[in-house]
Amino acid sequence: MAMPKADTRIAIDRSKSIGEEPDKGHNRWHPDIPPIASVRQGQVVCIEARDVFDAQLSASSTVEDVLAIEFDKLQPLTGPVFVEGAKPGDILEIDILDVEPGFFGCTVQMSLFGFLRDIYKDPYLIRWRLSDGFATSDDLPGVRIPGAPFMGVMGNAPSLELLERIAQREAELAARGGAVALPNANEAVPAHPDIAGTGLITLPPREFGGNVDIKQLTRGTTVRLPVYVPGALFSTGDAHYAQGDNECCTAIEMASALYCSFRVVEGEAAALGINDIQFYRDEPAPTMPRRYFATTGQSRTREGVNHSEDATLAARNALLNMIDHLVDVRGYTPQQAYAICSVAVDLKMSQLADFPNFLVSAFLPLDIFTE
Repeated sequence: MAMPKADTRIAIDRSKSIGEEPDKGHNRWHPDIPPIASVRQGQVVCIEARDVFDAQLSASSTVEDVLAIEFDKLQPLTGPVFVEGAKPGDILEIDILDVEPGFFGCTVQMSLFGFLRDIYKDPYLIRWRLSDGFATSDDLPGVRIPGAPFMGVMGNAPSLELLERIAQREAELAARGGAVALPNANEAVPAHPDIAGTGLITLPPREFGGNVDIKQLTRGTTVRLPVYVPGALFSTGDAHYAQGDNECCTAIEMASALYCSFRVVEGEAAALGINDIQFYRDEPAPTMPRRYFATTGQSRTREGVNHSEDATLAARNALLNMIDHLVDVRGYTPQQAYAICSVAVDLKMSQLADFPNFLVSAFLPLDIFTE
């Protein structure tokens, strides 16, 4: 299938790392990172993206190359993109028109990350060929994985206030012994000292989106992100060719290009108190055969206390956010909404790898409503 025709293309040189092409992206979150492009609502935008390892692995890589991975270089993002008309308190809707896959993918196990990293400590590498809609590998014979490409990272820039609040709660979590990657300037892009030392590591999801790793964010899905700074300052990267609901080590990681368009819903995040990613589909898809609206939850309390890798808390928050949606948008009472969640909503463990924040998605099928 041909890719959509783009009004604006943000091209990168994939022969270079993000550190060698810092005018095209970043690997930290910070509101002072200048936008690399400005787009209008409704424009079709193509955003090329590097793979999560920033080209540290290739089809000729071995386990020794996995041992040499530099953690601080992970998850280079293309952006930020300034969306005209977006302002704090709005919702930015991103219509995913397509995700163009690369030709090489990899799945990695290492002691630095992964849900079972305490058990599977030895490095391991699967190199995938991505062709004709499937991933195959000599490293995993007898397996053929259907492709369902999506972007693992989609996020808006945090405000300075939100950045400082997140940094404080994650530092408190680290002091309690929790698994968390704190800000550090090593290999940071941009390297400007005012950003490199305080910018948030791009590993976990947070209020503004980030590394959400939700496998249903494929072509035809609309993503909803709260806006915290003028222009939203949207960035993306970390594409996956395919992934299970859980991503316990890594997905099939690849380079890619996202085709999308943007739309602003004025004031909705502020009016409804939306502080997490939402997404929906108006048409069925292979990864989800029904129309739905989805909320998400992460491993932090509503009072702002971060917990480390807490799936129960993430599930609780996904349900609370769905109850809020059913009350605020569809007019049900809280207990009616709670009942709907019990009889109709599906919880899916979207990712278990991106410490400290697990992410659970709550799927509300839209065909249950008669009016």
